[in-house]
Amino acid sequence: MKNILLLFLLFISLNAMAQLQPVTSGVYRWNELAVKKDNQRESRKLLQGTTAEFDYFSIHATTQFKGALPKPAHTQKDIEELIIIKEGTMKCRIGDTTAVLGKGSVILIPPMQSQTFENIGNGPLTYYVLQFRSKKNMDIERSVKAGGALLLNYDSLVYKEMNNKGARKYFDRPTAMCNNYEMHITYLKQKGPSHAPHQHTDTEVILIIDGESEMTIDGKNYTGGPGDLYIAESGKLHGIGNATDKPCSYFAFKWR
Repeated sequence: MKNILLLFLLFISLNAMAQLQPVTSGVYRWNELAVKKDNQRESRKLLQGTTAEFDYFSIHATTQFKGALPKPAHTQKDIEELIIIKEGTMKCRIGDTTAVLGKGSVILIPPMQSQTFENIGNGPLTYYVLQFRSKKNMDIERSVKAGGALLLNYDSLVYKEMNNKGARKYFDRPTAMCNNYEMHITYLKQKGPSHAPHQHTDTEVILIIDGESEMTIDGKNYTGGPGDLYIAESGKLHGIGNATDKPCSYFAFKWR
């Protein structure tokens, strides 16, 4: 009876995964997300589906309130994760490494790495969680050779500026699930495009940090503010710009 139950649960799980639909290009707005809340934390689900590269891809956001107890340490067997801190101060432990990270900091967590996150600030701690699994076999050795897990403090990253446009580079390297994964922040100090519209085989995500943006994807126009997220599917012509004369900044990350 126990074996039959296990097989049934496995069937349900596999069937649910098989029904995932491709993530579509467009804007996902922070203020329109459904919120699940208890006395210690709240969560928001942005999206879940597949991409040209991943058979599983999801983004959600978690907020731990001040004094919230961290959840027990856990690992992901075949999922890689990227954490982006939106606000607050996090004490995290990834494997044997512990760090205190603030707003704008990023954590890359390969599969099978123990992880735990704790709010040690005086206000809420909010962070995005990107989870992804490649359509190809994961390659832990490739991740190890590239440096394994990353814990990147925003304040430690070099800022470079030219012609009213700045950037902070986070990483550009292979991971367990990607032949290459690149991530940076762009800062636009005046109204206008960041660059000419372009296209590439990599799926790209744009996450707005500050200011108001405008985005064109495959001939459609969108706008987005802090917390909003754009997806440009593989091969889609796209371009982003600052929609006002006030500064605008955003994370950009893509993979293949």
